[in-house]
Amino acid sequence: MEKKLYIGSLAWKTTDDSLRSFFQTIGTVESASVIMDKMTGRSKGFGFVEMSSPEEAERAISELDGKELDGRGIRVSIARPKEDRPRE
Repeated sequence: MEKKLYIGSLAWKTTDDSLRSFFQTIGTVESASVIMDKMTGRSKGFGFVEMSSPEEAERAISELDGKELDGRGIRVSIARPKEDRPRE
């Protein structure tokens, strides 16, 4: 099992720090980042959190998926590898 998580349905005001703090209730967070749009500088509404172990990642999914962060119910799942997409 992987330890990197995809976090979807984030509120626009969610920051790297608030995301990290939210997941630290489960265990040690190695990294937390909200993905920002390069053009607007605004959140794209999703991010990634890497926990210190696969067990902590599994616990985060079971305990935090659907919970509210910054006023929105978030989706927590295992991050899939980035696929090569053709440029349009």
